[in-house]
Amino acid sequence: MAPYSVFLFMPAGPGPGRYALPPTVGYINHDYTKPSSPAYSFHSRMSSNMVSVDSSPGPQYHVDAKMTRFGRDGTPLYSMLGRKKKTADTFQTPGPGAYSPEKAPPLNLHHRPPSYTMAFHTRYRIVDPVPPPNRYTLPNLFSSHVPHKPSSASFTMSARRKAGGPSEDLSMTPGPSLYNRTDPSIYLNRQTSFSMQSRSNIPTDATSKPGPGTHSPEKVTAHLHRAPSFSMGVRHSEFVTPLIADVLD
Repeated sequence: MAPYSVFLFMPAGPGPGRYALPPTVGYINHDYTKPSSPAYSFHSRMSSNMVSVDSSPGPQYHVDAKMTRFGRDGTPLYSMLGRKKKTADTFQTPGPGAYSPEKAPPLNLHHRPPSYTMAFHTRYRIVDPVPPPNRYTLPNLFSSHVPHKPSSASFTMSARRKAGGPSEDLSMTPGPSLYNRTDPSIYLNRQTSFSMQSRSNIPTDATSKPGPGTHSPEKVTAHLHRAPSFSMGVRHSEFVTPLIADVLD
């Protein structure tokens, strides 16, 4: 028998490898239906020209310190300039010292104390019959010669007169000093009288008597109880001949 040939009929169309699915690795054209992690790229080493070559604006823009977010600062500014020369046309503004408010007349019924000025001394006239103030004197108030002031009685001491005075005794009458004073014991009860005499000596002999300091009562112990006492006598030599007394029978 002749062998039979088996024919497989494959469907017509592209295979699985013909479909281009998005990759799940990497960052570019990643499958958006799959989660992806952050991706970082390694840049090439930058040259040292960045230090000298400025490719970005950066802080090169200078912002004035007087410029705020609301506009320019409105604080007044002053500058120190030299003093201007005074000319005839220069207007001189008066300062505070040019005014004298104390000389202004009182306003609105203001009360003002009296003011006085010190002027120079006026010269005297050649003929001036009016006496100055230092020519007048006030009366003395320490005596009784002031007619309109009360004063106490005043007395004067004059010299002693010999003729007609108290010292001239024409009748030779004794004065009070010539009479003695009467003792009151004559016309009154006499009081006890004492006389002051010199100190009299007591009649004693010439024997010296001991005083209180001579005695020592603290040393008397014969009437008191005391402990036995011993005394250390003189040591006798063994070579001394003993006392031999004849005993009579």
